[in-house]
Amino acid sequence: MAPRRTRTTERDRSRRVLSQNFLADPSAVRRFIDAARPDPHGLVLEVGAGRGQLTRPLAARCGRLTAYEVDPVAGTELARVCAALPNVTHRQSDFLSAVAPEEEFAVVGNIPWSLTAAVVRWCLAAPGLRTATLLTQLEYARRRAGDYGRWSRLTVLTWPEFDWRLAGRVPRTAFRPVPRVDAGILRIERRAQPLLPPRELPAYRRMVELGFGGVGGSLAASLTRAHPRARLAAALRASRLDPDLPVGQVWPEQWLVLHRLLHAR
Repeated sequence: MAPRRTRTTERDRSRRVLSQNFLADPSAVRRFIDAARPDPHGLVLEVGAGRGQLTRPLAARCGRLTAYEVDPVAGTELARVCAALPNVTHRQSDFLSAVAPEEEFAVVGNIPWSLTAAVVRWCLAAPGLRTATLLTQLEYARRRAGDYGRWSRLTVLTWPEFDWRLAGRVPRTAFRPVPRVDAGILRIERRAQPLLPPRELPAYRRMVELGFGGVGGSLAASLTRAHPRARLAAALRASRLDPDLPVGQVWPEQWLVLHRLLHAR
């Protein structure tokens, strides 16, 4: 006898298209809001607000909140939630199409996992962003925060200006519908003072791009294309780096030391 097939509803299909997994566990909601540390006097933009599971507790702890939700079905319920909260503005629109505020602000959200990279790019490009606290797939958050002992190109590129941290984990059972994997709380925070002067950032980024270019299979082989071998060898020794070390295992702090040594006048 063939197994009975579960009928997939229009709402189920919509959730898959929009990558929707709503955070339903109250304790997980509290932990996530605590990790976000919203400014009681500041502006917060909520990404993927859904039906308002995070909107209410966020509104209670921040000065002003703008809640974005593109799904018209969830947005109808979200609109009712926002109408009862005087410091909240509801936006029935795509967050990625929003113009970043000129004032300082934070981003918080249980974001659609299929759009994680796009949301992160939006945040990094916004001059007024102070922090972004995002629920992502656990693997993504761990990779960006160096939790595997390896560091991603994006993290290293932005390290002088942004701190990346894994601020917690959320089991998949805290969501409805239940996704296939656990979530991570990724926190990106703009540094009050960049680790390099602004005039040095372009050269630093070129070095990182070159290093992650993959030529020769090691950091030393890649950087040799732009730096004299003797000077590079001395900089690697001073940074306590094995010339054959894979590029992903180089700490962000070591990249900064390399930059200073290779570009010292």
